[in-house]
Amino acid sequence: MAPVPPPVKRHFRFRHLDPARPPSTPATPTARQRLRLLRPLAVRSGYNGPGTGTAITDQYGHHRPSTAPSPLGSLPTTKAMRAAGLLLAWVLLRPASTQQCHLASPGGVLRFTDRHAEIRVPALHRVPSSLDPFYGLVRRCLDLIQQNPLPTELLRAALNDPGSVQTLQVVQYELGYVICAAVALLFTVAVPVAGMCFCYCRSRRRCGGRLRAHRRSLGCRRHCLLACLSLTSLVILTSVICAFVTSQRVKGQMEPGLGAVPTTLRTLRQHIANVPQGVQMVVDQFEVPRQQIISDLGGLSRSVGLSIHAQLKAMTYAALADLQDRAGDLQTSLHHLQILDKTVRALAAARAELEPALRERRRRVVALLDDPRCTSCASVLGRAQSLELGADYGKVPSVEKVLKALAGLPRSDFAEMIRQGNGTFNSIPELAVERMAQVIQDLRDEMARMTEKVQSIADAFPLPDYTRPVSEALVKAEDRSQPYLREVERFEWYRWIAGTVLCSIILLILACNVTGMALGAYGLSKREDPSDYECRGEAGAKFLLVGVGLAFLFSWLLILLVFATFLVGGNIQTLVCRNWVNQEIYKFIDTPGNLPPSMNLTRQLNLRRDSNLSATYRECKSGAGLWEVLQLDRSYDLDEHLKTPKYTADFQKRLGDFTARLGDVRLLRSEGRQDLETFARSGMDEVDYGRFQEEMKNPVVQTSLPGLARSLEGLQKMQRNGTVAGRLATEARALWQMQNSTVQSQEALVAKLGESVHFLSRLAPHLQERVKTTLATIASVEARLPVQAQQILRQEIGCFTRKELRYFAQYLNWVGQTLREDVASCQPLATALDNGRVILCDRIADPWNAFWFSLGCCTFFLIPNIIFAVRLTKHFRPIRNRLISTGSEETCPFHIPRVTALKL
Repeated sequence: MAPVPPPVKRHFRFRHLDPARPPSTPATPTARQRLRLLRPLAVRSGYNGPGTGTAITDQYGHHRPSTAPSPLGSLPTTKAMRAAGLLLAWVLLRPASTQQCHLASPGGVLRFTDRHAEIRVPALHRVPSSLDPFYGLVRRCLDLIQQNPLPTELLRAALNDPGSVQTLQVVQYELGYVICAAVALLFTVAVPVAGMCFCYCRSRRRCGGRLRAHRRSLGCRRHCLLACLSLTSLVILTSVICAFVTSQRVKGQMEPGLGAVPTTLRTLRQHIANVPQGVQMVVDQFEVPRQQIISDLGGLSRSVGLSIHAQLKAMTYAALADLQDRAGDLQTSLHHLQILDKTVRALAAARAELEPALRERRRRVVALLDDPRCTSCASVLGRAQSLELGADYGKVPSVEKVLKALAGLPRSDFAEMIRQGNGTFNSIPELAVERMAQVIQDLRDEMARMTEKVQSIADAFPLPDYTRPVSEALVKAEDRSQPYLREVERFEWYRWIAGTVLCSIILLILACNVTGMALGAYGLSKREDPSDYECRGEAGAKFLLVGVGLAFLFSWLLILLVFATFLVGGNIQTLVCRNWVNQEIYKFIDTPGNLPPSMNLTRQLNLRRDSNLSATYRECKSGAGLWEVLQLDRSYDLDEHLKTPKYTADFQKRLGDFTARLGDVRLLRSEGRQDLETFARSGMDEVDYGRFQEEMKNPVVQTSLPGLARSLEGLQKMQRNGTVAGRLATEARALWQMQNSTVQSQEALVAKLGESVHFLSRLAPHLQERVKTTLATIASVEARLPVQAQQILRQEIGCFTRKELRYFAQYLNWVGQTLREDVASCQPLATALDNGRVILCDRIADPWNAFWFSLGCCTFFLIPNIIFAVRLTKHFRPIRNRLISTGSEETCPFHIPRVTALKL
């Protein structure tokens, strides 16, 4: 018989290749868990000789040799096979649509650059101040002075027919100011007249002279006058400080406030004029989603291929692993069948050769043990008589029919077949890139056409025709306001100079008061006799009289400045600011007929006919767009122009119509299928391997040759006859030689036969079922791969489409919000009105009114200051109760020489 060839060392390899990651990248936990689940799906068995094993390459190309100690321990049990079948059925039958969209990443938020937002009117607010309580006090005083509401009839007549305005109507409305004017006029006339009278009396020595007699109450009266004058001076000092502070605030706020008027008008005009440029800048921001979509298109085809590969690799690799195991079963079974046939023939031949030699050896041993000279040999005689052959392998079934059926197998190269199938499946990402190249290019061209569609937003935006009247009105207002603003700035300069000079004079009067009271009090403390002359007391009295003279001299200028600033600031507060805050001005403007046709703001600003300034102001303040305020919502529907399908319909259609076959993979060719079918029909499962196992239970020789040989050696030592002892030793050596030369070789063949019988007996009962399952699995996978690949392709394209549509929606939403709130928003108009109120009322009118109020307090408190100062001068001079000398010029500073008469 020809020698049996050694088993072929075939390493069936298929790469679980993940094209999205390099070979050195570790597998994700999900992939590893799936690989571990797929391990028991097939029988990994086979005898490949020492040092060899079935080599499997995992999904990242890492080599994993089999570590099973022997092929016998690698065969699964029936329960394991049932579990493997259920798991494989789950892999084949689960729907591919359960995968989530991996393309829809959570970080798909676009960032747009709002460059037009720089052109806006900054909102101004009332700045909290420590003088706010003082401002509130002044406003309450003005509310008491002017309690009349907004004079709508008077204003209507003044605006429409100025000649019809009657003076009585103005006086009735300005009654509080008329009363204040009368008081100011009275003050202007009375105080200078009183001053002239005082000068006349002083020249007649009847005012500001000396006391005529000393009384006990003079000290108390002196202290009371000192306290009253000090208190009056303190009030005046506080008021003049407030006047200085508020005057500086008016000056500090007037210049930027007046400058803010043309600046705000220019900003509004620039905001309206730049609306077309702003719209174009917003449209140009379409480059942001376009670049993102083009970037996503660059990776779409490979992402689709990777997704198909990732979702179908478990099913495909399970089928390839099953096919690999069936090919291994075929190769290993053929090898064991050849060993079984050869071993049975060898054992039969060895038995035939051993039988005569064993018979002859039994005869000689029995004859020797029956010799009477053999001492104690009867105990071994029975064992020698039973010395005969045991197992007869000529009775076992023959496997020549099975070997004849498997002759020439395998005819196909299963390793190459599996490698090609695995390579075809792993090339799906590259195939997707190739098949989707044209549609990707078409989508890029579609993005260029989509840019032209988005440009239509800027081209069709009809705002310039509507904003032209507003721009013209703003230009006219800016030109007309310039002369008035220059005049206001000039008069404010004069007011500040006059206020500063008069406040300085008041401070000079206070300095005279303080100096006079200090010198007078010091002179009184140094005077021993009230009738004694004391130069410091006299100087203090003269300082007080200087202050009185300054008060008489400048009081009429003070009252004129107070009344002029009061008349302007009070009317601004009560006529403008108060009615601005409570919206009465807007109501007056909204009432038809109040404004002349030349001042019709609704027509000049091109507002809706059913709208008014109050409603427009509220809409603009809430962030309404110019198309709503300027009647654009009827002629241009912005929401209609920003609908996503208007721009993405062709993009969606091209993606929706795309189809490609990406799952055509041939795992098993026809010759390989025939090999497996021949293997299943070979009859290997019909062989009675139990007969082999029963025969292997019998020993080669019924009696143990080593045991019989050791018994003969023991008898040899007991013999007295040397001839018998020598013959016993010879027979023992012959038995040992038979055991070592013949019986042991047959036992080795029996052990080898046992391995093959054990393997074949475990594989044969499940052979047809496994081959049938493998062929059905391969056929099912080959049929399902194209269908599921197409489903995954549609799913991934759908995910990609939804992701890109979100980019379009983000952009269009941002366009709508920007056009409404920034580019085409009228909120700057409302902000400008609010800023005007803040500048005029909060930052100018409040300190202006506080200035005249403080200066008025100083002016009116000069009257008690004059009275107290004049009365106090008498107490600083000596009493006229004796003849006194006026002293000399050397001893009395500030002495005015004059002719005096001595009286006894």
